Amino acid sequence: MRIVTATAVILTLAAGAAPAAVADAGRAVTDGLWRMDGYGTVLALGHGVYQEYQTTAVSCLKGDSARQTGPGTYTADGTVLTVRLGRDHDHARLSADSSVGHRQLRRIAALPAKCTGPTPTDPRTAFDVFWRSFEENYPFFAAKGIDWHAVRDRYRPLIHKDTTRSELFDVFSRMVAPLHDAHVAVQDGDRVFAQGRPGTEVPSEQLDARVKKFIVERDLARAPFRRDFAAGRITYADLPDGGPGYLRVSGFGGYTTADHGSYAANLAELDRALDTVLTAERTRRLPGLIIDLRINGGGSDALGIHLAGRLTDRPYVAYAKRARNDPADPTRHTRPEPIPVLPAHAPGYTGPVAVLTGGSTVSAGETFTQALMDRPGRTIRIGQPTQGVFSDVMSRKLPNGMTAWLPNEEFLTRTGHTFDGTGIPPHITEPVFTKEEFADNVDSAFDRAVSDLDR
Repeated sequence: MRIVTATAVILTLAAGAAPAAVADAGRAVTDGLWRMDGYGTVLALGHGVYQEYQTTAVSCLKGDSARQTGPGTYTADGTVLTVRLGRDHDHARLSADSSVGHRQLRRIAALPAKCTGPTPTDPRTAFDVFWRSFEENYPFFAAKGIDWHAVRDRYRPLIHKDTTRSELFDVFSRMVAPLHDAHVAVQDGDRVFAQGRPGTEVPSEQLDARVKKFIVERDLARAPFRRDFAAGRITYADLPDGGPGYLRVSGFGGYTTADHGSYAANLAELDRALDTVLTAERTRRLPGLIIDLRINGGGSDALGIHLAGRLTDRPYVAYAKRARNDPADPTRHTRPEPIPVLPAHAPGYTGPVAVLTGGSTVSAGETFTQALMDRPGRTIRIGQPTQGVFSDVMSRKLPNGMTAWLPNEEFLTRTGHTFDGTGIPPHITEPVFTKEEFADNVDSAFDRAVSDLDR
């Protein structure tokens, strides 16, 4: 998760302050300094402010901040963070309402020494912090056949005190380009380098609009009922001749600007859509439900889990989530945390489901796809493999003002498998929005899903 920086507030927590288990009068017991298990992060809580420090072996930089909005809760840019103490007051866990799972915290006595002084802003220091951020957090170098130490040895000699920002940006971009990871990016103001898996197209507003027009005109032209929700990001239609229902979700977020686009406001809009279409009368007669994720730019994993809860009458585990937590050893991780799917106390559908996926099914679109793999009842995937990125994205500030974005988590199946890099494969392979299919007005994956569910 990324917390957008609130108004800068200088915390006065003393570097050597003792981690008292019982708070002073007027001070919350969660106040103090906390080291996160994994994520290269130290938190300073106090004076109504949540302040993140992003750490590596060579640096400590202030990260995002949030303002306290309740006991143990902090809010920034619509995301609510909650810190809950463990029994001994020296351990706690952090959660974000838009994410799934928890991050474990351990109370510490002082900020790391590198957090108490300025960090140089010269190009070589920026390079070292950039390289270290990936070295200590990125989980997939071995799987992708990348020798990150060799990358450093190749590019660091190119960096000098007079290296320009533009030149440094280009070097950083070349360093991460071979990862082909849609959750990796380099940003300097409006300039951004990012790319997806070769042979795929990362979702955009233009792509989404083109595909939606194609689907409405070709697939839904005869639908007796069709309606858009969530600023057009959710579409539902009853297909003709007693066919299955069709639910298109182009993202798990961006549904509304209410309450600054908060998770709570997005959740309410999702529920409004589902309550409207998943009526008892409709779900009784549907022979199946097509869920179209072929253009899905991701968003909130928690919204995906919420939707999955509308598609089951029995609890089950969606996946288990873990993060790298040893800067020196990429094989070490936090304890996997099972993420449950619980049946919703609201209208739902538990019949056969066909999930349409492709290379433009990204991030939360993929974690939702994974959450349906062990769904009770018949679920079939049709189309092409998903993009292959699942983790929350870490935003790491560099001392020269640039930003690096990278993943550090894995989402595990019940057998311990992950789909990072390769994406989740379909059960039935069909073309997805190819030039040929557009030209011939063909939608093979959609047609296959209708045929399969009508049996």
